[in-house]
Amino acid sequence: MKKPLILILLLSFITMQSYTSKHAAPASIMTVIEMSAASLSQKLNINSQAVQFAINGYNKLKEQGRLVNQRYLTIADFSKPSSEERFYIIDMEQQEMVVQTLVAHGRNSGTLFATNFSNKNSSNQSSLGFYITGDIYSGKHGRSLVLQGVEPGINDKAKGRAIVLHGAAYVSNNAIQQMGYLGRSLGCPAVPDNQVKQIIQTIQGESCLFIYAPDKTYLNLSKLIG
Repeated sequence: MKKPLILILLLSFITMQSYTSKHAAPASIMTVIEMSAASLSQKLNINSQAVQFAINGYNKLKEQGRLVNQRYLTIADFSKPSSEERFYIIDMEQQEMVVQTLVAHGRNSGTLFATNFSNKNSSNQSSLGFYITGDIYSGKHGRSLVLQGVEPGINDKAKGRAIVLHGAAYVSNNAIQQMGYLGRSLGCPAVPDNQVKQIIQTIQGESCLFIYAPDKTYLNLSKLIG
């Protein structure tokens, strides 16, 4: 009687293992992804939702073959006031922060906080969502980086609106001390003059930049954050 019982138990174990491997793998993979975003958010002290959405979009763009510079992921977290350092460049290989600094939003998006967003010409508002970094050029703000908005109806008019990453004197601690908030752009994510060269050098070459805010319209429309 022992041998049939052992055989039955062995067959049951194999069946259970087979079922688990077929049905539990997706949940396990999802758990790893969620834990990675959560741990990265905690490690770098960045808004957890911003990090999760940024990683989701970064992975999708990478799978589509649209990111040449895959090492760096940039997040501008507009849920924070402009008086805080809310611009982050993350080294995805080392899981480390390489830059954290100030960044301005559009003048018609708000004063201390950015709360209004637009994809329209002459709106002077920031556009949320995912961008791919393009060419470097020298313009009225000096060394600048073209940004290609990749979300239709959300930020795909960025090039036509001349939305680029550039340096600006009004993005400084002096401006915060005088006004309580940064100066504002015409919709560009403007960074400190003394850091723009390093930032452009790091994220040039078709890397991913994500501008985040807890805006219901964007959260409902975006196909990259899910």
